[in-house]
Amino acid sequence: MIRVGGKRGSFLEREQVVRRDLDLVFAFFSDPRNLEALTPPWLHFRVLDCSTPTIAEGTTIDYRLRVHGLPLRWRSVIRSWEPPFRFVDEQLVGPYRTWVHLHTFRETEDGVRVGDRVDYAVPGGALIDRLFVRRDLKRIFDYRRERLASLLPDA
Repeated sequence: MIRVGGKRGSFLEREQVVRRDLDLVFAFFSDPRNLEALTPPWLHFRVLDCSTPTIAEGTTIDYRLRVHGLPLRWRSVIRSWEPPFRFVDEQLVGPYRTWVHLHTFRETEDGVRVGDRVDYAVPGGALIDRLFVRRDLKRIFDYRRERLASLLPDA
């Protein structure tokens, strides 16, 4: 689901169930190298640097990617770290005016419910979001859903 809000911008929410152990799923997301595996190849996404060997509160991560052919640099910081239940990354440098991504992990009878909520705002506001960004984010998170299911198949 992607909604457009007023002053706060837009948000995207996604959930999926992974039939694996909570600690294993959280450990997968704690490894910065797995960001590349979850990102669509058309973005040419690469992790350039990570300030710590595994993700933790305060970790900064630098990336390189291409959006519609335009090369971009992105730096994020882990603002909150609560293993194995949640963490938040926030863009420090990148293409968005704001980008705050909440990752949640909740054990259920069916497996681990992996949740994503991204609150974001783009230069150009709602019009640019509607014409370009929203569609791209849906495609990126659709890819991420499929890729996660293949990387962590049912146990």
